[in-house]
Amino acid sequence: MRYDQVPNSLFQNNRKNFTSRMKDNTIAVLTSNDVKHNNADDVMGFAQNNDLFYLSGIDQEGTILVLYPDAYKKENREILFVKETNDHIKIWDGEKLTKKQATEVSGIRRIEWLQDFEMVLQYMAFESDGFYLGHNEHLKRITKNQQTQQDRMISWCKEKYPIHEYYRAAKITRALRPIKSDEEIELIKRAAEISVVSFKNVLKACKPNIKEYELEAELTYNLTKSGATRHAFKPIVASGKNACALHYNTNDSTCNDGDMILMDFGVCYANYNSDTTRCFPVNGKFSKRQRDIYTSILHCLKEGSKLLKPGINSLEYEKQMAGLVEGELIKLELLNADDVANQDSENPLYKKYFMHGTAHHIGLDVHDVGLYSRPFEAGMVLTCEPGIYIPEEGIGCRLENDYLLIKDGNINLTEAMPIEIVDIEALMED
Repeated sequence: MRYDQVPNSLFQNNRKNFTSRMKDNTIAVLTSNDVKHNNADDVMGFAQNNDLFYLSGIDQEGTILVLYPDAYKKENREILFVKETNDHIKIWDGEKLTKKQATEVSGIRRIEWLQDFEMVLQYMAFESDGFYLGHNEHLKRITKNQQTQQDRMISWCKEKYPIHEYYRAAKITRALRPIKSDEEIELIKRAAEISVVSFKNVLKACKPNIKEYELEAELTYNLTKSGATRHAFKPIVASGKNACALHYNTNDSTCNDGDMILMDFGVCYANYNSDTTRCFPVNGKFSKRQRDIYTSILHCLKEGSKLLKPGINSLEYEKQMAGLVEGELIKLELLNADDVANQDSENPLYKKYFMHGTAHHIGLDVHDVGLYSRPFEAGMVLTCEPGIYIPEEGIGCRLENDYLLIKDGNINLTEAMPIEIVDIEALMED
């Protein structure tokens, strides 16, 4: 693996917390993700099912985890099934995890080969009353029209054991994953540390007429060199008017003298992610208008991040954040105070220039699982990312940090990434 091995105590504790929430005499079955193909004989990079990783630490395809905490036989309470290396796999793809290695990573003592899953499960299935099965329940999931390994497992189990009770594993992990352990926080911090160096490299490389993808390459070089797994998501390097498209990521335009760049990027380290956004001038010096807009957004970030603390709910937080941005839009003369005072509350005027939320959970997923009806709690890691987008001026500005909520407030995990205008200009001048 690229990253340092994670202590298996993390996964042991996660399993303990998960099984404590299972109904009596039930079995949980969680599967790895598929390896996705693109064209001909090539495949896309593998990304593990995050619920499976959360409970096992295994970062390999062809993996199934079975948890049966009420099993009569102790050896049946935790079983990990992994793909066995054969001569063909060894020659073409290299070695897979051995049983010993799988135990070292996961802390699970009983390791079986994947081909024995059906037989082993049947020995236990009729002792149990039901199954917990995994499924992608994220609000913005993109697998809703595609069959996944989890979908196939659900179909297989219900065909094989049709009159068992069935429950949702995601309901449990959705409750557990938002509260990060010390080990998880350290992994997010490591991702953030890599992103800080990457950003400084971009500032030093930036100059008029450089291509957006050349700056993307600086990010890719450093995260690869640093042992990160991959980009947390396809980075956004948006210069000029491109910054007004929220999910622009073709990164193929020329960065023109006088324009400002919005760069939204993250690092995935050991499957844990950072997510940050910074803006900077192509030529190294903010124009007066760019400086004014940037200063407004930085003010919203500093004041808005103070709202991220235990006890507040997402709706109230977002309402207060919107109020901060609205006030800055009036100062920037993009909105008229009288018009705002008389606006339709259901269609506020600020949405012309600011149209997205500003806080999301982050962890194993960039937009990590968790119900936003649940008040914020200590141990959660959340972003804060206010923005203003002015297509008619060709300026889009968003700033984003990652915050760990603690008892009396929060800690900025990305504080080391330069954000003050004076610091950005100084780095670009060197």
